[in-house]
Amino acid sequence: MVEGLVIALVAVLCAGALYVASGARVIRQYERGVVLRLGRLRDDVRLPGFTMVVPGIDRLRKVNMQIVTMPVPAQDGITRDNVTVRVDAVIYFKVVDPTNAVIAVEDYRFAVSQMAQTSLRSIIGKSDLDDLLSNREKLNQGLEVMIDSPAVSWGVQIDRVEIKDVSLPETMKRSMARQAEADRERRARVINADAELQASKKLAQAAGEMSAQPAALQLRLLQTVVAVAAEKNSTLVLPFPVELLRFLERAQQQQPAVEGAGTGRTGRQPSVNGATTQPPSSSGDGSPLPETEAPLSGTRTSEEPAVPPDPTPPAAPSSAEQPFAHH
Repeated sequence: MVEGLVIALVAVLCAGALYVASGARVIRQYERGVVLRLGRLRDDVRLPGFTMVVPGIDRLRKVNMQIVTMPVPAQDGITRDNVTVRVDAVIYFKVVDPTNAVIAVEDYRFAVSQMAQTSLRSIIGKSDLDDLLSNREKLNQGLEVMIDSPAVSWGVQIDRVEIKDVSLPETMKRSMARQAEADRERRARVINADAELQASKKLAQAAGEMSAQPAALQLRLLQTVVAVAAEKNSTLVLPFPVELLRFLERAQQQQPAVEGAGTGRTGRQPSVNGATTQPPSSSGDGSPLPETEAPLSGTRTSEEPAVPPDPTPPAAPSSAEQPFAHH
């Protein structure tokens, strides 16, 4: 009888120990525990460490308080300037209120993912292609505000949203490449034209300095010869001096003047219509004699003998003009 009571007592104690052990829970440092007793929320949130719940009555939900990194699937959309793009992003969020994360929403991870996808589509439709490519910081902030507004009531805080990649069609990529090449070529031409303008100004100044010192031009010519000879070429190019051409031009211009001066020293005037006129002479007392009139055209003076016409024999007719000979 006593043995039966002892065995029953031991069995009750063992069952009680098992019941108590089944209610033991351990909460990690980065977790918080939300207890639902008979379906109703308990006000206290279980902190990290060892805690007990009533087995079969209490239900403990552990909520992760770490920052969650969730990739947003790539979304196809049309920008405001009618360009089809494919954009994907990544979102960082964490739970700040474990009670609302359990009670206010069924699955806060799935809810945040869907909200991020719809917000990303909305951002694509409101933005231009240039904004998606170059002004991502502003788009990231706008996307964060759009997702964070409904997530606050779920006990979730959006920490950061980043657009990862923007995929463009191949035709758009080629068009952008041509645009970039054209812009680079335009800048290169402007820089080259500016360099030519500056070089022309410097060359004009150098020409002015060399014109004041003729020896400087000769030195420059010798430097050019040395630079050409330094290339170890078999042909040596010697530039023709420009001063020599100018000297020859001045000499050619001075030659008619010299001839005119020589004609003025002779005692005969140029002939008029084939007749030679004598300059007016002076009489013995120094008074000039009256000028003689020049003979008219076609008349001969007594001093000039008649010049017979040139007896040039007539040219013999060519073979084409000769009549045919009859044999």
